[in-house]
Amino acid sequence: MRFLIWVVVNALALAAAAWLIDGISVSGGSTEDRVITLVLVALIFGVINAVVAPVLKLLSLPFIILSLGLFLIVINAAMLMLTSWISGEVGLGFNVAGFWTAVIGAIVVTLATWILEAVLPDRD
Repeated sequence: MRFLIWVVVNALALAAAAWLIDGISVSGGSTEDRVITLVLVALIFGVINAVVAPVLKLLSLPFIILSLGLFLIVINAAMLMLTSWISGEVGLGFNVAGFWTAVIGAIVVTLATWILEAVLPDRD
């Protein structure tokens, strides 16, 4: 159940970023297609954040410390761009236009995820 909630939260956060930012788009013929695309992209985004992000954070730890944690925004933006690239490679209609769009999108996704996890009840 926790996994399903986690996927839905990621999908809603990505939907919020796509809705708020012009450079992030989710394409599909119908609303159902866009929802399915968002769920699949949320799965890709989650796997990337579970596998690639920790390694990248460990390797860039000196930069994270020197920037007082602000470099984490750059890492999150890179994870969003990687998600966009992989989504394009597998034929999903999710696109992030550029780096600065990804930076703003990473901030929106982080804030939306934080808010949604605070609102949803903890079942553990």
